[in-house]
Amino acid sequence: MKLAERVPSRNGRPQYLLRSLNPPVSLRFDRRTIVVGVIVVALIVLVGAYTLTAGASHTPLSDVVSALLGQGDRRTEMVVVKWRLPRLLFAIFCGAALGMSGALFQSLTRNPLGSPDIIGFAAGSYTGALLVMLVAGSTGYYLVAAGSLIGGIVTAALVYLLAYRRGVEGFRLIIMGIGVSAVLGSVNSYLMLRAKLQDAMSAAAWGSGSLNGLSFDQFWPMLTILVLLVPMALALGPGMRQLEMGDDAAKALGLRTERLRLGVVVIGVALTALVTAAAGPISFIALAAPQIARRLTGVSGIGMIPAALTGALLLTCADVVANSIQLPVGIITVSIGGTYLLWLLVREYRRRK
Repeated sequence: MKLAERVPSRNGRPQYLLRSLNPPVSLRFDRRTIVVGVIVVALIVLVGAYTLTAGASHTPLSDVVSALLGQGDRRTEMVVVKWRLPRLLFAIFCGAALGMSGALFQSLTRNPLGSPDIIGFAAGSYTGALLVMLVAGSTGYYLVAAGSLIGGIVTAALVYLLAYRRGVEGFRLIIMGIGVSAVLGSVNSYLMLRAKLQDAMSAAAWGSGSLNGLSFDQFWPMLTILVLLVPMALALGPGMRQLEMGDDAAKALGLRTERLRLGVVVIGVALTALVTAAAGPISFIALAAPQIARRLTGVSGIGMIPAALTGALLLTCADVVANSIQLPVGIITVSIGGTYLLWLLVREYRRRK
């Protein structure tokens, strides 16, 4: 049973509480967050519709709808359903996973730079995948996915242990992560230089982050794991909001802070590694999406659902640009994200002067 009720507002903004009695779960929204979410979803639908019509040969929207309903001709169904639709779904769900992962780490570190690509967890996933492809000599999807996941988890454990000093502070986690990321970057370069030319070129193409060539054979396993991870991430939300008030306040409320931090790291790394395994290292979506979502919704904290929707929109739009100029989507996200990172650093520097 689910009940929706209006609750006392915060900062003069109407608040609504969605409560489920079985299981006992409650979600709090304000009107602006709901409106922004609806607009972002509508934009994802519009961009997705354009993605299904655009390509080497334009497909009218009416033919796209017929193909999705199973009423189109064989050629249109092949182009729309087998080629373009999996790519669109990967862009939406990978973007959502990266946005949610970035929200977890930025909330954990209480720092807008606290994203898995800055901290180094994405580099660890990349290293794990490279070891499978270049050392073990396997390019199978599931083996690369396993290598990516193991690499991300091992890197997260290393960064966590290096940053642990009677607890983990967000700033120390970021600094240690940047150092480990630099070391892993050197390891990745060494692996590429020592590999055979053809293997190195294949690994470099995968490492640029691309949604090309993905099909439903890779999508369904990724979606299955994502469906398991998302509820776990959302369940961490209330504890993360308490942790943002500081360790002392969180402990006074009975929160086991280190256990929560460990859970955030594991779930956040799993979300990042899941995307890396499917499409390669796609950078900066996890960095930008939570901050853009926070500014759109106007809330003080970082919401995982708005961040996930914003990440899905960003990656979908980036893939449209990448497809139109025939480049891997990772290059587009790096170009956009690098500009955003520069602006963020300048803004933080001016604020601290």
